[in-house]
Amino acid sequence: MNTKIAFNVDKYLEEQTVEILKRVEQFNNKLYLEFGGKLVYDHHAARVLPGYDPNVKMQLLKNLKDKAEIILCIYAGHIEQRKTRADFGITYDADAMKLIDDLRSDWGLEITAVVVTRYEDQPSANQFINTLERRNIKVYVHRATKGYPTDVDLIVSDKGYGSNPYIETEKPLVVVTGPGPNSGKLGTCLSQLYHEYKRGTAAGYAKFESFPIWNLPLKHPVNIAYEAATADLRDVNLIDPFHLEAYGERSINYNRDVEAFPLLRRILEKISGSSSPYLSPTDMGVNRLGFAIDDDEAAREAARQEIIRRSFRYSCEYMMGLGTKGTVERARLIMQDMGASEIDRPVVGAARQAAVNAHVDPAKGNSGIYCGAAIELSDGTMITGKNSSVMHAAAAAVLNSIKHLAGLPDKIHLISPSIIDSIAAMKRAIKDSASVTMDLEETLIALGTSTASSSGAYLAVKQLKKLRGCEMHLTHMPPPGDEAGLRDLGILLTSDPHFSSNRLLAN
Repeated sequence: MNTKIAFNVDKYLEEQTVEILKRVEQFNNKLYLEFGGKLVYDHHAARVLPGYDPNVKMQLLKNLKDKAEIILCIYAGHIEQRKTRADFGITYDADAMKLIDDLRSDWGLEITAVVVTRYEDQPSANQFINTLERRNIKVYVHRATKGYPTDVDLIVSDKGYGSNPYIETEKPLVVVTGPGPNSGKLGTCLSQLYHEYKRGTAAGYAKFESFPIWNLPLKHPVNIAYEAATADLRDVNLIDPFHLEAYGERSINYNRDVEAFPLLRRILEKISGSSSPYLSPTDMGVNRLGFAIDDDEAAREAARQEIIRRSFRYSCEYMMGLGTKGTVERARLIMQDMGASEIDRPVVGAARQAAVNAHVDPAKGNSGIYCGAAIELSDGTMITGKNSSVMHAAAAAVLNSIKHLAGLPDKIHLISPSIIDSIAAMKRAIKDSASVTMDLEETLIALGTSTASSSGAYLAVKQLKKLRGCEMHLTHMPPPGDEAGLRDLGILLTSDPHFSSNRLLAN
């Protein structure tokens, strides 16, 4: 792996703080800042910009704590659809609650309010609202804006934005964020602006969007990685035509922002009663991400790897019934246009060879499904695992990795055979399971149990933290117990779009 550091966090925090405060001052110390992307745990940015802290936005807000407060938006339809955040495997409403908890416990920040947007009295949205309100969290609901997007006079009126309740804020910077795209952040910002102007406050709006990076080339792999990450949304990067016309300068934006800009400018001018201060979508942004890239080639290579990961992810989601064939094809075309292929990800070939080895293993007990796994350690060492009658390939690869890191001989058993037999017997007798092989979660529990009687297991467990951030590939889509275990370990996983069993319902 041996990933080079591409991004300078300290430089970024310094420049980004200055840029945001300048924008706050521009609007008489009342700015609504739409925060795109993920507020915490921005793993996409960390993957394409090695050295980027996934929680750097929170460090930024902590530095601005005395000047900023936070409004969290969530689209009612996402609650009803139980839309899931892929990197955590939790629904958007659960992610919103997790974000509130993280802000409180880890960063000492409170949410001013939660806004449920495009609310239509959905039962699941009502339950979400009740849960928060009974924990003393302020919740507001915004229904679909009348007249949007064609009738600006109706949109900017008491029957449009004015029909939404006003959220009282005290600090000069109001960060408006959400658990995912299309959460209603922009509508919430504009609704607040309407109310602010009616109250005599000439507040402003700006946008904090990490990707695409406006001052990198259009076809820079970091920007293309954004297209791959949003292949399901059909986002396309382009040169901002408004910025080019106004300033004669090339800057990068994406189709949705460019398409929405004429309408947004008219709305801002209608609210304020004066010309918009923004001549282009790029003008609205405050992003300084591109100025903190110290090693461009390292960022390019990391982005290429992310593009490959996204292609694998969309293929697997399609097999699980969660995506479309068009998204799979778009992600694959993006990968090919970058001159990349699946085998450019080193762990892929190693995992597939491990599956071949499982096929020829006379001890296999896997009903004809041959699974392989590979983990690339931080020093570039490749460790593999294969499925057997005892455990899943993912579990085998993790055990082999920590055994290697602990300097233990391969022949040593980290988990006592008697413990493995006991787990298998329990699964047969109590769970009536069709498979008695241990998934990764079960294996980690068994490993923890073994530390009391095995010094080898104790030494191996201490190595688990070294797997965080390591690359891994499986020749099959991980069942729930493997997926949860890998997520807890912080391993960066891809998998081939194949099932690990012929059964329709995993157990």
